Amino acid sequence: MSDIKDLTDKIIKFRDDRNWKQFHKPKDLAISLALEAAEVLEHFQWKSEKEIEDYVKTHKDEIGEEIADVFIYLMYLSYGLSIDVKEAIEKKIIKNGKKYPVEKAKGTAKKYIELKKL
Repeated sequence: MSDIKDLTDKIIKFRDDRNWKQFHKPKDLAISLALEAAEVLEHFQWKSEKEIEDYVKTHKDEIGEEIADVFIYLMYLSYGLSIDVKEAIEKKIIKNGKKYPVEKAKGTAKKYIELKKL
């Protein structure tokens, strides 16, 4: 069994044991995903790079919990929509590889539209 499948099974069992599926409509899960992602951002808001470096050392567990919440909601959403996350990621890597070829994208943060001009 894959690690993603194992995690998904655990997440779904946790949800189902609590009878929460009734609340897990795609819209609500997408909203929750965005809200949890914003909670990740709060850890970094208004901090300099040095402050972030120091903060992460002392708040790694809290940041990890917020990242876990994002992942859990993402897995609930993908499960509910019958989207195979592993397959979706593999397809996206191939697509991004075409949009961002190494010879044009290496070492730059330019968007693919800018790279087309090169």
